[in-house]
Amino acid sequence: MALIRLAEIDELEGAAREVAESGQAQYGKVLETWKAIMNKPEMFATYLPFLRTVAGPGVMDAQLKDACALYVGFLNHCTYTVSHRATSAAAKGVTDDEMRAIVGGRWDAMPANWRAALELTRELTLNPQTVTHEELPKAATPATLAAVKEHFTDVEILELAMTIAMWNALARFHRVMDFDLDMPEAPEGVKPE
Repeated sequence: MALIRLAEIDELEGAAREVAESGQAQYGKVLETWKAIMNKPEMFATYLPFLRTVAGPGVMDAQLKDACALYVGFLNHCTYTVSHRATSAAAKGVTDDEMRAIVGGRWDAMPANWRAALELTRELTLNPQTVTHEELPKAATPATLAAVKEHFTDVEILELAMTIAMWNALARFHRVMDFDLDMPEAPEGVKPE
């Protein structure tokens, strides 16, 4: 059961209602995350467009963007985030076996740019919790940052870093809110323990 009351579209007016209705038209339902954020309509009115900008089409490969988001959800032990990102990744052609390899750290058969992006995802998700700024100012190792610079343009790095950061924030928000799943469960071996 969600930590806070979940609002409904009919409680909204103006821009917040327009955004909620467009989201409902796109997904066929109103997601639990949205319902929580709709308790503050002005926040919701900016949240969904921002999420679409970060998670939606951009310069970076869409499959890789979802792979990184899925991995963030897994590393945060968030079943809600993982169910959403697995659904999105599958819709973009990422197979269940590929998802299992992503979350299992079995990246050897993946292209070098995927390995670099997934390592950055791992480091930016886990290192800030255990490594001080003095030890690692950018939260990622110099070797990982060099690999990312080798394989991605500045705009792709921007999209990658924003994807990782946004899904870390959302996975933690999803966990504390304790939403019921509103997307299919992730495939076996992809669900966090």
